[in-house]
Amino acid sequence: MDFVQVRRQFDFRSIEIGRWVTRPERERAAGLFYDALCDLMLILQGPEALISLRGNLSLQYGIGGRPGVSAHYYPATRTFSLAKNAGPGSIAHEWFHAFDHYIAAKSIAPSSLSSANNRAFASRAWLDNAPTIKHPINSLLFDCFKAILLDETGSEPSPLFMASAAADSQLNTLYYSQPEELCARAFEAFVQDAIIKNGFLVKGTKATKEAELGLYPQSEQRLRINAAFSRYFRTLGAALSQQP
Repeated sequence: MDFVQVRRQFDFRSIEIGRWVTRPERERAAGLFYDALCDLMLILQGPEALISLRGNLSLQYGIGGRPGVSAHYYPATRTFSLAKNAGPGSIAHEWFHAFDHYIAAKSIAPSSLSSANNRAFASRAWLDNAPTIKHPINSLLFDCFKAILLDETGSEPSPLFMASAAADSQLNTLYYSQPEELCARAFEAFVQDAIIKNGFLVKGTKATKEAELGLYPQSEQRLRINAAFSRYFRTLGAALSQQP
């Protein structure tokens, strides 16, 4: 397995490898990426086109990066980037950022995205009460956001949001409580709870300091989120599989 095969099978727009990545490192990384993406495809019950976002998503491995950041999604170029020496478990989180960004144009009224198109996330737009595009599958997506961001009544912030806001307050930052970050961590939990296990795809939503702080969904909310994600991606995957 190599990255050429990965690109061809999933139809990624491009895959770039850093100049300091050796051939053995490249081959090992390609195998890990391939297995993780195949497992994600099975968990989401969708085709390869879902994973590459219909060929809109690019991958980078061992290029650029910032100190302390193992993976990152760049909205302006629709690129998911993984550092050469990154620890495993980052793919699910960053893939959902890419998906959240991509699906905004399919679920949110264009007029609400025009001012910041490259940085528009569906989760944030939904929370900001942006006009939506009416469609049964979009309604299932919004059910996911509701389960993540709001409590069971749908009128108050969720336990996940409250714990994340408390962490931000303690750290004097605004990161954990951003809707796109909340949703990416909730997606991580959904993927980690699946029957298929892959530590390169996701890890850390249960036995970590972040989990102890409530930065991942817990108990009943976790179950509601997982059920909402399952309904959405099962339906989306079936629709995509029927298309040419």
